[in-house]
Amino acid sequence: MNVPWSHLHPPASDLFYRRDDPNDQRLGELVIPGVGGYDAAQVVILGCPQDIGVLRNRGRPGAAQGPTAIRRCLYRLGITGLQHLTICDLGDVDTTGDLETIHARQQALVARIIADGKLLISLGGGNDISFPDMAAMAVAAPPPPLAINVDAHYDVRADQPANSGTPYRQLIEAGLIAPQRYWVCGVQPFANSPAYTEYLRTRGATIIELNTARHYGVADTMRSLLATSDAGSIGWGFDLDVVQVAEAPGVSAPNPLGMRGDELVALATLAGAEPRTRLIEFSELNPQYDIDDRTARLAAVAIWHALVAFATHRGGGRR
Repeated sequence: MNVPWSHLHPPASDLFYRRDDPNDQRLGELVIPGVGGYDAAQVVILGCPQDIGVLRNRGRPGAAQGPTAIRRCLYRLGITGLQHLTICDLGDVDTTGDLETIHARQQALVARIIADGKLLISLGGGNDISFPDMAAMAVAAPPPPLAINVDAHYDVRADQPANSGTPYRQLIEAGLIAPQRYWVCGVQPFANSPAYTEYLRTRGATIIELNTARHYGVADTMRSLLATSDAGSIGWGFDLDVVQVAEAPGVSAPNPLGMRGDELVALATLAGAEPRTRLIEFSELNPQYDIDDRTARLAAVAIWHALVAFATHRGGGRR
């Protein structure tokens, strides 16, 4: 059972920000780095710093630096509401080799973490990690699994080999996620093709366009859908290009008319509070194109809100 740990690189110590002020502690002083903190942890953070799938999908490189940028911002945040939550940062999966090899390592690690009853915060990297992340949840968590993709794009491209635009088609075609339990929220029609719209609609997937969600309220729309879902476990994939470029310039595919940052944070809060959530994933942060860490800071704040919601509603843990 210890085999997956051999594929880890521990997190860099300089990411764990400290003020050494007992009156103003930061998250970097609370999170336990490395495998030694795993057993006691209720929440585990894992990075997959690669952008091979983005390059295969003709995107702009740079997402490989995403996990480091998110950690650097996340661990500077305060600990209000998190004082009694035990969080472990395992570091990053080994990204040597081709994408398929990396995915196999990622899947083994994620399956172990979820099977052990931890909430996983998964940091990309490219959005292709949704395939190993959701595949692991599908086999390691209570059935049936529900995959929620918060994204401007469907990510059901028919491309070969696999890339950052294919993960949910891979999951559906492999029978790991039933198409009626694939929801994509924040969709922009101009960012998707009619062929893939037809692919999802004929299979019973749920497509939530951003304008539709906004009519009722983005978080309220998702909350209403969750109330009717029979899912036993839920994985959330937050692709940061769902957010408008003014608030999230540092992404692989900039979005001129995306979600607002507060809408993304509201969904992350809902993910943390939902008792069936086993996985929360953030991907496609590209620090090379960020401005004053704007996108990394947004991702960090969204994760912070998810953690506080988890601590408030589910922090006693589950085994």
